[in-house]
Amino acid sequence: MIFKYLLCTLVSLSVIGSALAQSQETEDFSALYQVTYNGQSHPAFRSNASAINSMTAAADRMFTFSATAHWGARVWEGGEIYVNPELAAGVPFAGNLVGLGGFTNGEITRAGGAQPKPYLQRLFLRQTWNQGGEREKVDADFNQMAGFVDKNRFVLTAGNFSTLDVFDDNAYAKDPRTQFMNWGNWTYAAYDYAADARGFGVGVAGEWYRNDWVFRFARMSGPKEPNGLQIDYALNKHYGDQFEVEHAHTWSGQPGKLRVLAWRNRAVVASFNDATAYLKAHPGTNPQSFFDVRLGEKIKYGVGVNLEQAITPSVGFFLRAMQADGRTETYAFTEVDDSLSTGVRVSGGLWGRADDVVGVAWLRNGLSKERRGFLEAGGISYFIGDGQIRYQPEQILETFYSWQVTKGTWLTADYQRIQNPAYNARRGPVNVYALRAHAEF
Repeated sequence: MIFKYLLCTLVSLSVIGSALAQSQETEDFSALYQVTYNGQSHPAFRSNASAINSMTAAADRMFTFSATAHWGARVWEGGEIYVNPELAAGVPFAGNLVGLGGFTNGEITRAGGAQPKPYLQRLFLRQTWNQGGEREKVDADFNQMAGFVDKNRFVLTAGNFSTLDVFDDNAYAKDPRTQFMNWGNWTYAAYDYAADARGFGVGVAGEWYRNDWVFRFARMSGPKEPNGLQIDYALNKHYGDQFEVEHAHTWSGQPGKLRVLAWRNRAVVASFNDATAYLKAHPGTNPQSFFDVRLGEKIKYGVGVNLEQAITPSVGFFLRAMQADGRTETYAFTEVDDSLSTGVRVSGGLWGRADDVVGVAWLRNGLSKERRGFLEAGGISYFIGDGQIRYQPEQILETFYSWQVTKGTWLTADYQRIQNPAYNARRGPVNVYALRAHAEF
């Protein structure tokens, strides 16, 4: 049935996109669309332990589907408004998003069942104040109208959007609809960024561009309950703050960027030490004891480094590394406290296919001693918990080939090998195969 939605959406958006195509250097209106289907499967794998939050060891399949409209209008000098309605569907492995730190499909957080459901993804204002320097061309893209800006400028974004719309960019590993699929490849896996269960929130972000430097800061909303869908609008009490510094450079004649990101959350979340103590004091009770000790506001924080570097015009390298404090439960992302991902992306121009892409990446996800102690005591966290685990870092190899079928449409074959899923050496490895169809209009 999902292929019927895919076909209908492709046909409809191709007609709309052709009618709305613009060639102006400066746009006052923008109407762009995307549709993506991602089907994944894994064969049966070894399992010497399992519990309610274990990834199923039997052969299984999953899928996601999304169709998004990106509409924008220039409302006054430097002011732009964007709105993104989206239609999304999907079912994770075994029907429940559990059993991994590095989940294999970046679209799965927006899925809410086999039947597509509409929701408002983004509604925000972007205001740019030009402050001199060279004029730079801005190309038309999703939520970005073609035009010109000063190299030195200040940009304010306010409304409903994603923290990742502003922070942690990377030319080679950012978009799970067109690049790597694993959560740890399109952002830091240890970045517990404030957001609702779909990955969005409300807030304000500022970006100050000064020559080769960019300084970013933001305060964003999180969920009312950890990992929940309902937004907590009390930004004076519960929030995620982030600050990022970016510097553009040239190395051996090729461009690159280095970013350092620091973040701090304040929310009502459970301490893992408290949850472990409760579990030991009440044997035989619910192993998800963090629900019983989720009392009072606590602070969680982390620091990360993000590098993108062109090696040649056709080959790019990326690296992300982050350390979080890991004393409290996951607020809004996944169950990782220290993460490292690195890889390369190669353009198909090397073999006469300029719009094809090959990517290879390796990830390592780890846990803090507090979260590890909770799991080893038999605790079950929000997304993971196999009973008593034999801890080892989760390691993932991902590789993909993206083939341009026609202009604006791609098919991508992807393979991920997961060693120690959910940090448990008693399970796995897991081999995940994926086929993704993506179109832009």
